[in-house]
Amino acid sequence: MNANKEDIDKLIEETLSTEEAKFYHDLEEEGLFKQWAGLYTGKLKGWAILTTFFQLVLTVFTFYLGYKFFTASETLGLFKYGAAFFVVFFATSMMKLWHWMQMDKNSVLREMKRLEFQVAVLSEKLGKK
Repeated sequence: MNANKEDIDKLIEETLSTEEAKFYHDLEEEGLFKQWAGLYTGKLKGWAILTTFFQLVLTVFTFYLGYKFFTASETLGLFKYGAAFFVVFFATSMMKLWHWMQMDKNSVLREMKRLEFQVAVLSEKLGKK
């Protein structure tokens, strides 16, 4: 299946002008770090920065609570630190999940743009004939 996709991509690029081919190539799938950096651009840039900040703070707090849990000498302390650890860890996980969902959304949007571009090129080719 992957070879078929590469053949189609090659065929499309051969029919495009240089400028169109460059634009089409820029819409290709990005790597993990490029997708992660893409979170900090666009309309939700402020939210991504804010959640990353809180995620870092909560991660440090999670390690602190874990340390306190393992060094607690009373049972009540174990329950308090264990419950707090669970809540803060869960909050950190939900922020991480939001980031991954945003990365997935950006990937889907990029593929939709690719399809729109392919349809536009095909319509133009069919219109000229």
